[in-house]
Amino acid sequence: MASKYRIGILIFNDVEVMDFCGPFEVFSITRDKEGNNAFDVNVIAEKQGPVLARNKLSINPHYSICNYPPLDILLIPGGPGTRKEMHNKTLIEWIKTCSQKTQLVLSVCTGSLLLGKANLLDNIEATTHHGALELLKEVAPKTTVITNQRYIDNGKYITSGGISAGIDMSLYVVSKLLGKVIAEQTAKHMEYNWISD
Repeated sequence: MASKYRIGILIFNDVEVMDFCGPFEVFSITRDKEGNNAFDVNVIAEKQGPVLARNKLSINPHYSICNYPPLDILLIPGGPGTRKEMHNKTLIEWIKTCSQKTQLVLSVCTGSLLLGKANLLDNIEATTHHGALELLKEVAPKTTVITNQRYIDNGKYITSGGISAGIDMSLYVVSKLLGKVIAEQTAKHMEYNWISD
């Protein structure tokens, strides 16, 4: 393992706030056994400049898709903006290219629509927000869409259900990479009632 896992969280207009902020918090506060930050968390947008999340929360990304550093983990959140971005060829192509170089690719909520549009969920199981399950089936017809599960691990690709499920998935990823004790310590620090498998 590198000294830190570098994670990139994609944001776009009308991204669901908790979809990216929940995982951002989990990964930002996770400490390794020596007490050091275990993750270097970066927010990435298609272009430099403020991005307006759902309900007009303004976010300044660290990088654009043209100048981001190498990533170990790519996280794609959801929200109403995914309905537009799934037709954004530039962004879908970037997701496809970027994911080839990462160890893990994660989605929260309807972020799975963008992964599906990039054909990254073909022939595997995936989930999404309960209100978008049928849409995911349409967008990714080669994907087995699973209901009533907080997150699904396919090895490289891990998808989660809606909004708060992204926190559970992120803690699961911490457990997968750094061990259950570290994940439990992170959840305790957040005062989050994480029920691990």
